[in-house]
Amino acid sequence: MDSQAEIQKNPGRLAIIEKIKDFEKDGLWSQDVEADPPTIPLLPEMVDYLNEKLSSRLWMKFANILARHHINSLLRKKIMILKEVRGLENYIELKRKGAIITCNHFNAMDNFAVYKAIEKHVYHRELLKVCREGNFTNFPGFYGFLFKHCNTLPLSSVPSTMKNFMHAVKTYLAQGRQILIYPEQAMWWNYRKPRPLTSGAFKMASENNVPVLPFFITMEDSDIVDSDGFFVQEYTVHILKPVYPKAELSVRQNAEYLKNENYLAWKNLYEEVYGIPLVYSDEAQ
Repeated sequence: MDSQAEIQKNPGRLAIIEKIKDFEKDGLWSQDVEADPPTIPLLPEMVDYLNEKLSSRLWMKFANILARHHINSLLRKKIMILKEVRGLENYIELKRKGAIITCNHFNAMDNFAVYKAIEKHVYHRELLKVCREGNFTNFPGFYGFLFKHCNTLPLSSVPSTMKNFMHAVKTYLAQGRQILIYPEQAMWWNYRKPRPLTSGAFKMASENNVPVLPFFITMEDSDIVDSDGFFVQEYTVHILKPVYPKAELSVRQNAEYLKNENYLAWKNLYEEVYGIPLVYSDEAQ
């Protein structure tokens, strides 16, 4: 990047990069580095997980239309660049079969890249996505609208709501739907390494006896500078081989097995694509 662009880098974004370095050093892998809207507890009556109401289905269809137009606009304007999709055959293998999709989480738009990679093959063109409670109940503006209506399954701090959440997960997986979950949990802006994973996604897969389908998005600088003074990243979406629960293992053992296999697949891909070993913080010194 030229010196003028360097001068124009957003200081807030630079501060986020430094915070990510500190979190990596301290092993705070699933902690948020950017401030999210305050969480409003999600009560059972506030969410229609299975879209049983006519109004929910209508809002969902409208939101999906808006989301597809928005994604295409981002691509057309090169605000998001999807360079390549690799391993699509691994997704097609599971078409109309229940599965948990996992992906590394480094941008608010990375779920758009996941969707675009499989758009022509998704069940009814709708990809289910798990989101945090506050994103559903208290996120402002256009993205808040999408969080609320665009095939999201919000988590909740309220036990009775989580009971409905788990029932919806079980129902959708039995219907042959795929659910996108970020097992790294927090979003770390443009962080390229796979992080140690939390267990929730893999416990869901194990409890419902469905495979995990790991996605991993790698990045490289484009020649376009964004509004914050950084290069827009070109994404390559890698769809890796599905990992299936083992019949001889318990639910807990399978969850651990699936988590470890997912992380190993991401680690191997990271090292293959970037040509460097996966090292965190100062481990190499």
